[in-house]
Amino acid sequence: MKKVLVLGAGLVSRPLVRYLLDQPDFSVTVASRTVSKADALVAGHPKGKTMTLLADETDKLEKLIREHDLAISLLPAPLHPVVAQFCIKHKKHMVTTSYVSPAMEKLDGPARDAGVMVLNEIGVDPGIDHMSAMRIIHDVKERGGKVVSFKSYCGGLPAPDCNDNPWGYKFSWSPRAVCTAGKNTGRYRENGKEINVPGPDLFLHHHTVEVEGLGEMEAYPNRDSLGYLELYGLEDINTMFRGTFRYQGWCDCLKKVVDLGMLDETPVTYPAGTTFAQWTAGLMKKTPSGDLRKELALHLGLDETSDVLDRFEWLGLLSDEPLPIVDTETTPLDILAARMDQKMKYAPGERDMIALCHYFTAKFPNGAEERITSTLIDYGRPDGDSSMARTVSLPAAIGAALILKGAIRMTGVHIPVAKDIYNPVLDELANLDIRCVEKTTTVGA
Repeated sequence: MKKVLVLGAGLVSRPLVRYLLDQPDFSVTVASRTVSKADALVAGHPKGKTMTLLADETDKLEKLIREHDLAISLLPAPLHPVVAQFCIKHKKHMVTTSYVSPAMEKLDGPARDAGVMVLNEIGVDPGIDHMSAMRIIHDVKERGGKVVSFKSYCGGLPAPDCNDNPWGYKFSWSPRAVCTAGKNTGRYRENGKEINVPGPDLFLHHHTVEVEGLGEMEAYPNRDSLGYLELYGLEDINTMFRGTFRYQGWCDCLKKVVDLGMLDETPVTYPAGTTFAQWTAGLMKKTPSGDLRKELALHLGLDETSDVLDRFEWLGLLSDEPLPIVDTETTPLDILAARMDQKMKYAPGERDMIALCHYFTAKFPNGAEERITSTLIDYGRPDGDSSMARTVSLPAAIGAALILKGAIRMTGVHIPVAKDIYNPVLDELANLDIRCVEKTTTVGA
């Protein structure tokens, strides 16, 4: 019996836990700060157990890792290297859906020496995006071609039939994480030119993408696209862009959120009774007047009829409602995230959507040029698992199962860009109705 340790019991973890419990000869322990959440995931399954684990209980964490064959970390990203160090020390494999951090990169040598696989970035974005892209890139190279342009986009959004608020967004994962991502810098290559985007300007660098079946979507840079040039084997590519999808209007609105300082993580203490109107006025360094919308329009350089202000008003940021967090040291970002969580939830029976699209241009020695698209549109199950939960956690669960079954024998710190990883994972995802549809148009030759 292979023993799997799942660290964390957040919004995306249920499909992973249930998939692993359904595997013959696997048992699963879910350790979480809130054991009731872990209990709900295991739901009395005879091969599952749960326990409480706090972030500072490192001795307990090490003991748990020592007692299992593989650890899946769904903890906050800064904790992954801690988990990895214990896994390497006790020669246990590890899986996480998060980006490889510099601290994790440094563990590649020790992991190889220990014969341990530390598989990262095996969710949806990052994860399915890497795997579906590499399948096409390798195919082009094997046919003698060269990829000269690659643009990749992914977004977790309300399904069109559930897109019923002015922001065009609802939360299927951490609101704070979504807000924090709005502070990331961006870097990409366009027609041979490197573009560097400072965090405060992230939402100025957006463009429109036509997605089959969805129409026009808004897209903006997703972190450092050029960090994947070597990993993808595309060092001399002309255009390399990885972006995030949103419905139209998101970027203009979020730019004003940034400009107001609502994503600031500086701790502030707000007195009891502080209202959103007072908070918003305070961000402008003013006291609320009788026409806060007008003052806000002037401050942000907007027309008073702007739909950005409509979004702010709908969210209650100009209202006399009390802040959700008072009498304690908090941050503007925490207040915004808490308010979004209150107002932008999925209602029972509503479904979310993952849209993942790749756009390639490849050239071949005979003069032919191929334009290749790969599209994944996946919907959540009404009153069941969200698409975000399925597409984030099932790749990690499949990767963990393949490692424990000996189908993946690599060691060191990896992301899923090798055939030995992406082929079996993508094949199993297709069996679970998560699949990318590829289309090719050839011109010339």
